Amino acid sequence: MPSFDIAMETDLQEADNAINQARKEIAQRFDFRGSKSEIDWDKKESIGLLSEEDKLDALFDVVQSKLIKRGVSIRNLEVGTKTPAADGMFRKAITLKTGIPKETAKEIVKAIKQAKLKVQAQIQEEQVRVTGKKRDDLQQVITLVKGGKFDYDFKYTNFRD
Repeated sequence: MPSFDIAMETDLQEADNAINQARKEIAQRFDFRGSKSEIDWDKKESIGLLSEEDKLDALFDVVQSKLIKRGVSIRNLEVGTKTPAADGMFRKAITLKTGIPKETAKEIVKAIKQAKLKVQAQIQEEQVRVTGKKRDDLQQVITLVKGGKFDYDFKYTNFRD
């Protein structure tokens, strides 16, 4: 019986490459000369930006553009608010989301059931497994989820025939 998984994954190696490219660009850019702008990356899921108030948005734009160029979806980013730090600096936290939240997984399963396709969807930890008799039904589910009202960029993995 054909099946596939709907998952939300982030390629951490590509994110690491994007952060390193952003650091290099900031070191070379004229508008960041003499500033104490920093990008902290824990190589798992959180990115910390530290800069002056007027340069923090530009720093975020550099990081965001490098992530886009490396193929990391910015729809799966959770951007925190600007918070004050020491010496007139400001901090912004960015979290790379991995795994579908339970509420979103329930919404996906509900949307699949409301479409009345001949498939079964079940939540498995941080992903949704969809099983059906025909491959065409599974492709309709993918189209349904892509066209849905979900604010995430999902990956369709582990396709079994």
